[in-house]
Amino acid sequence: MLVDDAIIVELKSGDKILPIHQAQLLTYMKLSSISIGLLINFNVKLIKTGIKRMVL
Repeated sequence: MLVDDAIIVELKSGDKILPIHQAQLLTYMKLSSISIGLLINFNVKLIKTGIKRMVL
């Protein structure tokens, strides 16, 4: 998902965020030349613990 042509948001619902999910987001960021990305996992008790911010 692209937000305001400035942030890429990748939504997941798994046990945990795996390195392959991070690599997928980094690939999207590189291909679109967008430097900020959020990887959000909804399968956690506190949503705050399921958010990973990535910057190129």
